[in-house]
Amino acid sequence: MPLRSKDSEIELMLQLLSEAYEKKTWHGPNLKQSIRGVSARGAAWRPASGRHNIWELTLHAAYWKYAVRRRLIGLPQGSFALKGSNFFAMPDPHTDAEWRGARQLLDDEHRKLMATVADPRNSRVVKNQLRMIFGVAYHDIYHAGQVRLLRRLQQKR
Repeated sequence: MPLRSKDSEIELMLQLLSEAYEKKTWHGPNLKQSIRGVSARGAAWRPASGRHNIWELTLHAAYWKYAVRRRLIGLPQGSFALKGSNFFAMPDPHTDAEWRGARQLLDDEHRKLMATVADPRNSRVVKNQLRMIFGVAYHDIYHAGQVRLLRRLQQKR
């Protein structure tokens, strides 16, 4: 897709964020595709004690989308939907409804980040934070790979 010259940096950021999270990619499953079809039980499964699971990685990715957005537009710390930062405890019991909520939180944070990056009022600050925005896209791709690995490990049990 050709980029408009005036907003080429913004368009590129939006394209990268979108491919890393939900749009078709050349490299394989993005983050949203990686968690699609995972049950609450599968999301809660750990390969070993003290290792992260798909559920925690999903919340972690949602948090960092929020953190980047917060840094871009100056949201106050502590305004994330869950208490804490970085990695979050799963609810107990691990219900399908709670897992849907975790996936919805990730989706919501992605949409908010995309809207923040696309908002012309933020263009100056967004263009100055190119590395951070690329970083959150790479973060999604990295965790998509981890999720795929965890899914394969579950199949081998």
